[in-house]
Amino acid sequence: MDRFKKAKIASILGIVGNIFLLIIKGSIGFVTNSQAMIGDFFNSAGDVLSSILTYVGNKIASKPSDDDHDLGHGKAEYIYSMLISIAMFLMASKVIVDSIKSLFIKNNYHFSKWLIVVCIVTIVVKFILYLYTSNVSKKYKNLLIEANSKDHRNDCIITSFNLLSAILSYFGIGFIDGVVGSMLGFWILITAIKIFIESYDVLMDKTISKETKDEVLKIIDKYKEIKKFNHFNATPVGYKYQISLTIFVDGKISTFDSHRIADDLEKDIIKNIPEIYLAVIHVNPIDINKESD
Repeated sequence: MDRFKKAKIASILGIVGNIFLLIIKGSIGFVTNSQAMIGDFFNSAGDVLSSILTYVGNKIASKPSDDDHDLGHGKAEYIYSMLISIAMFLMASKVIVDSIKSLFIKNNYHFSKWLIVVCIVTIVVKFILYLYTSNVSKKYKNLLIEANSKDHRNDCIITSFNLLSAILSYFGIGFIDGVVGSMLGFWILITAIKIFIESYDVLMDKTISKETKDEVLKIIDKYKEIKKFNHFNATPVGYKYQISLTIFVDGKISTFDSHRIADDLEKDIIKNIPEIYLAVIHVNPIDINKESD
């Protein structure tokens, strides 16, 4: 499937790009003792792990349904997205603690022009990865790739501040290094929390959004034969939803016609609402005369 193939390519590109950045950031960060660059190094370490988890999660999620998994393996995306958020949380904690320490404890910071070079290379690489993954995530609604896309975007912004820190440090404004390192850590932390909550909601079977449900209701309203409905349920399966509901139609119409209405409604919902991949409609007869009374 194109969706999983594109996600695979995005994760492999992320692994290669982040390993490259991890090496150059670590080399210059620990030599200069720049807390901002060391923070960026740990961020890249988290990115490498995230890309690997994206690859593994996507591989599992792409498996079709089997005897043990009737609804497929789609939730693997959210399990691995949650693991990514936990890894980001741990990385952020390390960066924040070390950066705050550097503000109160003198460190042996040494400016180097390579700090600026590494920042510029990082921004270019990450911006290219962001453009690619953003396009894939929007087209295929893949949370794993969306998490990676946000991470690439955040890295561009964070490294821009890192670049500013390096330039200011050249003019002797050294405390900015620790400040930027702290900001970087908190940024990673906020992103991690957002990804964790989104993954948690799906794994806990959070229902469809109000906007999506309203779309379903509009489609139901088009069917004049449907007198009322109830038992509306929605369950996330991977990156889409399965819904079920019971409709009530005139008990005087034939069984064939009542089930035709249900079949038409199912097809109509799936065709017009991309977030829903399966609609199960149960039909009940109703006495219109009693209802009107």
